Amino acid sequence: MVKATETNFAGVLEGKKQYQVPLYQRTYAWGKKQLDQLWNDIVELAQARRSDPAATHFIGSLVLAASPDFAVVGVAKLLVVDGQQRLTTLTLLLAALRDHLIETGDRDRADGVHAQYLANVYDKGKPSKVLPTQADRPSYLAVVHSAPEAGGGDAVGEAYNHFRAKIAAADDPDDPHDLEEIENAVVRGLAVVVVTAEPGDNAHRIFESLNNTGLQLNQSDLLKNYLFMRLGERADLVYENVWLPLEKKLSADNLELLFWLDLVQTDERAKQSDTYVGQQKRLEKLRTAQEIEDEAVRIAKLGEVLATILDPSREEDAEIRRRLHRIKAWGSTTAYPVVMRLLDRRSTGAATAEQVARALTCLESYFVRRIVIGRATASLNRTLLQAVGAISGDQSVDAALRDYLSRGRKYYATDRQVRDAAGMVPFYWQGRAAQKKLILQWIEESYGSKEPIDPTKLTIEHVLPQTLTEAVRDDFAAGLPDDADITYEHERIVHTLGNLTLSGYNSELSNKGFAAKRRMLAESGLRLNREVAAHSTWGQKEILARGAALAERIIELWPGPDENLVGAAEAEPSTTRAAVASIVAEIPSGRWTTYGEVAIVAGTYPQPVAAIISAHPMANAWRVLQAGGSVSPGFRWYEAERKDDPVEYLKSEGVTFDEAGRASADQFIAATELAALVGLDIDQGGRRANGQAVGAAANSDLSAQQQRFFTLVRDLGEANSTLVQSWPKAPPRYWMDVSIGSRRAHISLTVSSRAPTADCELYIVHDKKLFAALYARRAEIEEAVGSPLEWLELPTKKASKVIARGAGDFRDPDQAPQLAQWLVMMAERFAAVFPQYL
Repeated sequence: MVKATETNFAGVLEGKKQYQVPLYQRTYAWGKKQLDQLWNDIVELAQARRSDPAATHFIGSLVLAASPDFAVVGVAKLLVVDGQQRLTTLTLLLAALRDHLIETGDRDRADGVHAQYLANVYDKGKPSKVLPTQADRPSYLAVVHSAPEAGGGDAVGEAYNHFRAKIAAADDPDDPHDLEEIENAVVRGLAVVVVTAEPGDNAHRIFESLNNTGLQLNQSDLLKNYLFMRLGERADLVYENVWLPLEKKLSADNLELLFWLDLVQTDERAKQSDTYVGQQKRLEKLRTAQEIEDEAVRIAKLGEVLATILDPSREEDAEIRRRLHRIKAWGSTTAYPVVMRLLDRRSTGAATAEQVARALTCLESYFVRRIVIGRATASLNRTLLQAVGAISGDQSVDAALRDYLSRGRKYYATDRQVRDAAGMVPFYWQGRAAQKKLILQWIEESYGSKEPIDPTKLTIEHVLPQTLTEAVRDDFAAGLPDDADITYEHERIVHTLGNLTLSGYNSELSNKGFAAKRRMLAESGLRLNREVAAHSTWGQKEILARGAALAERIIELWPGPDENLVGAAEAEPSTTRAAVASIVAEIPSGRWTTYGEVAIVAGTYPQPVAAIISAHPMANAWRVLQAGGSVSPGFRWYEAERKDDPVEYLKSEGVTFDEAGRASADQFIAATELAALVGLDIDQGGRRANGQAVGAAANSDLSAQQQRFFTLVRDLGEANSTLVQSWPKAPPRYWMDVSIGSRRAHISLTVSSRAPTADCELYIVHDKKLFAALYARRAEIEEAVGSPLEWLELPTKKASKVIARGAGDFRDPDQAPQLAQWLVMMAERFAAVFPQYL
């Protein structure tokens, strides 16, 4: 039962009462904006009451419940379930009024304000009418009792000082009643509805209900409330000695994380959004106040562990501290449940520091090797949550974790898989950008270089440039067979591990040829770069050799799984390889498709598909061609003794070729048809059953992806660009136009899902003379832009284009942020360079 009464502020404060703000409530948080609004409302009300003494202003509700130490005789104590910010603020205003009256010589009125609204002056200790939550009490009580330290620098002190200033400004020496009118407006004119729970009602349930209807405290607030409402008279002592130190170590969000991490130690299925419900069910089983207190102590000790995970400098053991720093830098909270269990087991004596350090190394190895083989996130959350139980038995934690990660399909890459992936997997597109950079950074650190590295200034650099300029193409082609498809070979290898390094000069190196890059890399303080610079040329052979060397370094630094436990599972084909083989096997005789179409159906990229098909025997592999319908120059029959021409073999199956060696487009199988042959379920939107878009049928889905991507571009542009003044609303199409203040040309940002690429174009609307003038200064402009450009006069069209082209798939959530940043950067460069020529 609850009862509601409408009253004024005097009705709330007069009499022998004390309103206690519970521990679970947040600290005082009103700032000048809220304080000024309240003050303006009061001044307006005071003026209105001059002509209409009955005028009121409603300030909301005050929800109360009986305090655990409610007194039948003496001061009646009530818990403030809702409304503590308003209640605290208005008493601070009255305290400011009281102190102004004292200073201006009206002591009697000041004593009246104090006795009626601020303190129970006739009771022992003269307790205050309002008692804030513990963190605010010293500052608030200093104000109420006029202590010398009143008006400090916290939120309570700032509110009190703010009202002192407002009152001093409002006090007109020629008007003896102005402050009386302010006081009257506060205590008689402010209307409030007081909702009071009857003794025995569950105040916690009321609190939950309010939270569900707008109070919106987080789950840790609710759980703290639940704990302390059940502690009774021990609540204050436990808060001061146990909980307050914990709150000083962890923010509200991290306290919520703590409760969830504690929950998943015993329930791997627990969702973070259900933390409160899950913890409450567990806590309901505790019957006595002592059990609740023990639980608070346990949570606080676990909080020490989380504080160390979040701030590894707290850790005393040097090797564990180093590994914790790396786990934090990795930036994935999915590791936290395992790390918490490891540190908790050490704290209870169930694991040694050496075992924990080895287990953390195993966890780091697991992360690194998954990135290298292109399985960065597959089943990661579930795997690591289940790992918590795996390291909770009698086996040493390091051995238990390695054994668990080695069994089944957990993608803990073997040494052979790391070696194979180095020359095949596009490392540049795996995982998060920061994680790939960390792997290269940690490899560099492993060489023991004495030269300090500032990782904030380093970015990942492609030694062989992503863009094939004419000069770069010639250099790269020199190391390939005469009949090689240069574009295909470039795409296959440019993003692999062996072609990547770290540099602080990314924009300067950019698309320069190797001769120019070599000089800069030779002067680098990084051993990774000096080793690259030791080569006189940089092509396919050097990239593969360096990738193999880096793979060996990774194997040495990050131990792999127990291959005795991997066993039969390792002998099985990989998931991607099996998917590719099953798709290719369905291509009928007399038909052909491309690596890109197979990749769409398999849910991967063309480069690994090409590498898988060339490295593993599978039916119909010869029916997968390059884009455009030509057989890859690098195609080899898997059977070493087979020497027949694949084109002639395809012709014998019924595929026709033109004089340029391109297969007939009429016999081409697109991804949609290919998926149907494999037996995948395709809805009307052209999506696979797992939600991935397939082929050209997914136009509506593609439009949504384009709009999401250009929204990201717009947000980055608005946050970071200085020259482009206006970023338009993101369109559901493949281009977005940006103005550079000229009618003759504008910037057009475009994406392609087929290549995949992203382009920054100077779009010259209808001015061939302008294009010719710009083209005449091509070298000068390209040097200023810092990138080679494609110059398209488009003689059959009115428009012309100057294009900077970047590689990357805007649909891939791991690639999209980098691609969007590149587009914004290039738009800024175009906006800096081209207007001076227009």
